[in-house]
Amino acid sequence: MSVLELNPGAVTLAQLANVYWNETPVALNPACRTAVEEAAQRIAAAAAGDVAVYGVNTGFGKLASMKIAPEDTATLQRNLILSHCCGVGEAVPRRMARLMMTLKLLSFGRGASGVRWEYVELLQAMLALGVTPVIPAQGSVGASGDLAPLSHMTAVVIGEGEAEYDGKILPGAEALAKAGLAPIQLGPKEGLAFINGTQFSTAFALAGLFEAWQSAQNTLVISALSTDAIMGSTAPLQPEIHSLRGQRGQIEAAAAMRAILEGSEIRESHREGDTRVQDPYCIRCQPQVTGAAMDVLRQAAATLEIEANAATDNPLVLTEAGLIVSGGNFHAEPVGFAADMIALAVSEIGAIAQRRIALMVDPTLSFDLPPFLSPEPGLNSGLMIAEVTTAALMSENKHLANPCVTDSTPTSANQEDHVSMAAHGARRLSRMVENLNRILGVELLCAAQGVEFRAPLQTSGPLQQVVARLRQDIATLGADRYMAPDLEVSAVLVGTGALTEACGSELPELGA
Repeated sequence: MSVLELNPGAVTLAQLANVYWNETPVALNPACRTAVEEAAQRIAAAAAGDVAVYGVNTGFGKLASMKIAPEDTATLQRNLILSHCCGVGEAVPRRMARLMMTLKLLSFGRGASGVRWEYVELLQAMLALGVTPVIPAQGSVGASGDLAPLSHMTAVVIGEGEAEYDGKILPGAEALAKAGLAPIQLGPKEGLAFINGTQFSTAFALAGLFEAWQSAQNTLVISALSTDAIMGSTAPLQPEIHSLRGQRGQIEAAAAMRAILEGSEIRESHREGDTRVQDPYCIRCQPQVTGAAMDVLRQAAATLEIEANAATDNPLVLTEAGLIVSGGNFHAEPVGFAADMIALAVSEIGAIAQRRIALMVDPTLSFDLPPFLSPEPGLNSGLMIAEVTTAALMSENKHLANPCVTDSTPTSANQEDHVSMAAHGARRLSRMVENLNRILGVELLCAAQGVEFRAPLQTSGPLQQVVARLRQDIATLGADRYMAPDLEVSAVLVGTGALTEACGSELPELGA
């Protein structure tokens, strides 16, 4: 696999998405090496001096007033990592750990952390050779930095902890050795540079963002199919309506749905003589809701792109000013806000999708579709309980969408007295997107079934391709059958992007 070269301070969302989805190895542009080494030299000089510099020749947190002798600085950094390896719970997915490592490289590349270039080379080699630290998912409050998870990442770098290599979980030192690598002993401030930072929270928030945007794209396709299934009107997609409001996401959502539905025989069949005046909001207001969610996702994306390029450890080396200064860039409040925004968007996309499902299974609202979309209702329950499952998932996501950043608790003997809670605010997002994809998967089953009941009338060309792709894996529902596999497969189709690929229509892009 080719290596992706990154420019610290100028990395894009598209590059980060490449790292996340494809586990692409990265390397920093060599032009940043000079700044990295200059900062390391300044730290080395401070460690040899008599002036107390936090994290260089002092203790940490509440113990910052304790001076450390020069001969003990290496031990100090090693002890920091080992003592902070207090993460619990299941290990983060490999692609998430690799994204964390990439973000840490980018932070180092800004030339304000004071680490030696050897650590940049080691992290790059670990990514290239597939040495991935085992990082427990729980234990960070999002300040001062994602201490516990980043310590588990760093432990492997110094030959401790555990790592995955060649499909096996091994002691960190053994994993490095099998890959032909060697651990490096930490110097002054280097342990602190590794673990003071927002890379765990930011990685999870970015992953949630990328997954949520893919779900939003799927929503445009599936909701268009639902519109045809209930013989909904496309008049609310008229471009002038949306340009008069001017909201970008709404305009793009309506345009995408218009293009997807273009040429539908079902739509043309009821332009005249339809006794319904207006569709329910879940059909009529799709651009306003999905489009608004897309706008919120883009707002969060702007914050996270900045954070991915940031130097977030402490203290920071201000080379031009000749200073080593303690600050608070490790506080993940911006990431926490972004994660909460993503959670709200995911919840709302699922909420309106669930109402479309309820519309399609209800014979009083679905415009002559059979009850619960069964060809023989009564003897068969059809998609009755699949709709109930989506109601449960929708409600769960509503609960999970409650803000995390508004919570705080003092830690470390009240030295760290306000924290962001960005870590679990970001970590919940993958679970929420998984719930959303299951909701959308059920909507896909209902909409495809509904469109097939409209035969011999046909839906649009792009949507016929979507239904055909679904039917490669899931047959039309006739008599009742064991439904759980259908729900799983449909969610996978949503989560992998197979439907948007089958549709073939141009869809809004996150960074466009």
